[in-house]
Amino acid sequence: MSNPCEHRAPRTRIGGSVERGPMRRVAIAAAVLFVLGLAAVRGGAAGADQQATSRAEIAVDGAKWTPCAAEYGTCRFSGTRDVLYGTVEQHVVKAFTNSAECNNGVFGDPAPGVEKRCMVAAGAAGAAKGDAKAKANAKANANANANANAAASVASAAIATANDASLKTQSAQSAQSAAASNELKAPPGQGLRCAAPSSQARAAANGDLLEADTPGDGTRLFTAGQPFALVFTTRPTQGDTLDWQIRDSWNAVRASGRFSVAAGSTSSTLSCASSVAGYFAVSASLERAQGQLESRGTRPAGIATFGVLPDTSAALPAVRFPYQDLHRFGGQGTAYLAPGQHCCDGDGYRPVYTALGLAWANDNRNWYMEEPKQPGTFDPAAKPLTPFFKGGDIMRLIQLDGIPQWASPNGKQTHSYAPTSLAQMKDYMAKVGAESNRVRTTWFPKQRDNYYQVTWEPDADGGLPWRDTDANFVAMYKAVWEGIHQTDPRAVVMGPTYSSVQGNVTWMRRLGPLGIGRYMDGMTVHGYYDIGTTPSHPPERVVDTGNQGTVPGALPASMRALRHELRQYLKPGAPLFVTETGISYDIGESYGKHYPGANVLYAQAAVVARTHLILLGEGADMTYVFYLADMPDAAPGYGIFFELDHPKGAYGPSNISPKPAALAVAAMTRIVDGTSTLGPLKGLPKGVHAYAFLRLGGGKIVTALWTHDNARWNARTGFDASRGADYRLRVDAPGSAGEVTAFDMMGNATRVPYRDGVANLKLSPAPLYVVSGNADVFKDAVTTPEGYVAR
Repeated sequence: MSNPCEHRAPRTRIGGSVERGPMRRVAIAAAVLFVLGLAAVRGGAAGADQQATSRAEIAVDGAKWTPCAAEYGTCRFSGTRDVLYGTVEQHVVKAFTNSAECNNGVFGDPAPGVEKRCMVAAGAAGAAKGDAKAKANAKANANANANANAAASVASAAIATANDASLKTQSAQSAQSAAASNELKAPPGQGLRCAAPSSQARAAANGDLLEADTPGDGTRLFTAGQPFALVFTTRPTQGDTLDWQIRDSWNAVRASGRFSVAAGSTSSTLSCASSVAGYFAVSASLERAQGQLESRGTRPAGIATFGVLPDTSAALPAVRFPYQDLHRFGGQGTAYLAPGQHCCDGDGYRPVYTALGLAWANDNRNWYMEEPKQPGTFDPAAKPLTPFFKGGDIMRLIQLDGIPQWASPNGKQTHSYAPTSLAQMKDYMAKVGAESNRVRTTWFPKQRDNYYQVTWEPDADGGLPWRDTDANFVAMYKAVWEGIHQTDPRAVVMGPTYSSVQGNVTWMRRLGPLGIGRYMDGMTVHGYYDIGTTPSHPPERVVDTGNQGTVPGALPASMRALRHELRQYLKPGAPLFVTETGISYDIGESYGKHYPGANVLYAQAAVVARTHLILLGEGADMTYVFYLADMPDAAPGYGIFFELDHPKGAYGPSNISPKPAALAVAAMTRIVDGTSTLGPLKGLPKGVHAYAFLRLGGGKIVTALWTHDNARWNARTGFDASRGADYRLRVDAPGSAGEVTAFDMMGNATRVPYRDGVANLKLSPAPLYVVSGNADVFKDAVTTPEGYVAR
């Protein structure tokens, strides 16, 4: 799946509906185009001009724009004017004189994969940007005032500016600046605690009866032990008392309190801190006026959420990576959280990716994007690297799928056919290899290899179906492989990236005998495993054949079959990357004021973690978390963050708050990144799942364990978080005694004693991570994935 507002990510392709594998997802591109009413069709410049016939004015960002050309056309006007390129929701604006060529080469690509158009501003250049500049100036003034006022006063002033969804992010950031300038102090004690508000201040008159937020850097994620602000805004008609609670992922109350509020609009700031990591949901009500927190975007009513990031360093000191590309987690989706940023102008990956521990993202060098009109126009020496990759801490998975219309046998830009000239394709790929090698040596000196993904979900019933012959599919891989390797000595060319694990098994059995493995240095797949990867359809669901499932359909069994095909047809030690896997809400559900509830959010977090642990534990080298924030798609809820400005979600949002899944990911990356896979434990009792990983360098073992019971895990009966199982895990040699560290799903540590080398554990549906020191006892206790070689 793609993000139309994600810089350099794959173009909008098949969406995340409830159907995976044999039954496919709905195309996001179609949905986005339907909503926006943009029906421009790609083609030559002349054809594009002819299609740009609508001259009706469109309001975008508070200004009026007139459509003037479709993508690849020419927008003509008199004088110097602002030209908007992209879609109504994802676009860039630049000034031109008399005309502008409407293509990615001129503007960049603000909405990858979506049909774009140009629109000219009604006034002179700069007029259309006035509203945005005014907002930016207001924001700057608010931040300046923050340095001179008390934290509560500035917090309320910031909230008072939040008259629309886009300003809510600015208010939070202003309040955070105020809090920082006044040095919030952590309340004494342990656990999650909040001090009573030290002062109250006036707030904006307009707004909900009751609001709550935790302002900060926009992620609403905080460091364990460090103070943060919890701001309540109230608007009762008479004096009242506010009662508040904070609950965790298991819906247990972690903190609560009450305080008096005056009549009218008032902002009250509490100083909070937490030694407990995880997801937290704030709820509140007024004793007289009643009420609750209203829904915001995809976040249901009754809660405002934040997270506290775990610190696992006491048991797991930071790993020294011999190569940067040994990091095991990446992601799809962006959020533009810095002041003044919006989709798609700025860095959509920081600070949220680095907070979560995600180290990979997609970067596009697709032929149809770089040479849309004719061959030979891509200059590897002059191609600029997208600025957010220059930090060097988020690596590139280079996307190559699709061919331009001029190289296509049907005269259209396509993913369905091999090009008419494989020699031209090879020449283009050689240029990409040269550019990528330059980028790696310049910006990623600690990265050993470059990684290229050739195709993207070519499923016959998907959004980018392959309709050509098997022989041409292999021939296309050959051209790509030869071209890339001609100029990039550290190239790893990968594919075929079908949508489900089992789909990749099926197609490797078909394409492997034709020799495709000779042109694949590694394998990329998407990790979907069921018709709807949801809380009610977890990856273990069909392991139980008594529940009308089939063993081959379960994710562990599919991964084992996949590794068999990889060993059969690729070179020994070839890497396996899972470049998309997400867990949506259940089939038939939708975003709403009262959905999802706490139990669903807990279940989603557990299934997200379990799915990626199975993928890695069964021999994947790296896995992508899908998706960052909720987006408007046929299957709601893929986001590990709520999107707070749109009831159906949005791409590239500026206002997000975490779900439990986000904090489960943050814990998992801190605990499992920097490991190699040992494999599943042998001799597990029914319903127990366990995988062991070896930490790089130090020799410590991380074992991830959990339980699953089909009968106690579905939306109809509820997701039973209390369902447990006792398990004896050998962590040391017989006769030894001591303690090991166990982390819960959110990364909170406890000490567990062991005797005679065995620790007695209480497992639940949420993963438990046990850190032990004797690697020798695991040598015969695990099944190494077939052909797996630690990188």
